[in-house]
Amino acid sequence: MTTNLKMIERIPLEVLNKGDLGLVDEIYATDYVERTGLPGVPTTREGFKQTVKALRTAFPDLHYTIDDAIESGDRIVHRLTASGTMKGEFQGMPATGKRATWTEIHIGRIANGRLV
Repeated sequence: MTTNLKMIERIPLEVLNKGDLGLVDEIYATDYVERTGLPGVPTTREGFKQTVKALRTAFPDLHYTIDDAIESGDRIVHRLTASGTMKGEFQGMPATGKRATWTEIHIGRIANGRLV
């Protein structure tokens, strides 16, 4: 596994699963731009932190697994599966108490050792 893949796998496994928001400043470039952010949330790394907080509040047992990781040049692709029980509000939707599972695909670019 390359250095970039090792670094990027920390996002779902440590930032999202464990809530270690300090890693965002380590992994994400200061000029990071989120291309699929939540409505009303800044498309910056601070906005990503807000998204993580919102997800972990709504789904306190949030858990991501990495299904596939592909690297090509300066690009990284992750296919992820996430699950959690909705015990809090998320984007205006009240808590349902139900367990949800979803899949995600993320494509990122690395520049100077950071996600941009």
